[in-house]
Amino acid sequence: MKKVGQLFRENLVSQVTEGIDKNSSVFVFNYSKVSSFQLGELRKKMKQAGADVYVSKNAIAQIALKNLKHDVLAERINGQTAFVWGSTDSAQISKMLVGFAKECEHVKLQGGLLDGKILEQNDIKRLSDLPSREVLLAQLLGTIQAPITRLMYCLNAKSIDLLSILKQYSEKKGGN
Repeated sequence: MKKVGQLFRENLVSQVTEGIDKNSSVFVFNYSKVSSFQLGELRKKMKQAGADVYVSKNAIAQIALKNLKHDVLAERINGQTAFVWGSTDSAQISKMLVGFAKECEHVKLQGGLLDGKILEQNDIKRLSDLPSREVLLAQLLGTIQAPITRLMYCLNAKSIDLLSILKQYSEKKGGN
């Protein structure tokens, strides 16, 4: 028979494992010397963006990451550690997290996971430099439409040239 404490720890490990496994983007950061008000504000902003902030004990986080075969990320866990995970726009989440790290000098990004691949600190910063999903989709649509638009203008220009020649010819013959 298992003890209550062991069942509680197993439940915590399963919560962290499920959070990491179910979401496409997971970020890990150290938040020592950050007030609870600041952390609460981060939680609100992340909730609006579709992400969750989860604070975990280091041992629990390390066990969960090792169970999921992310040993490299498990070794980085130290100090007061929190996870941010979500399945929405990972660029937007990383922008908010990098902005929070700039506001609070004691926040240190320790890494993360994006679709199962480990992210380094500089990868998170590069991800935050990307435009949002909506902007990228608009750019893609513009790129797809560009050849069709050019063809339309080319065909339209030729018909305008033909009409111009016909008008000049009719004016030369004495018409309006």
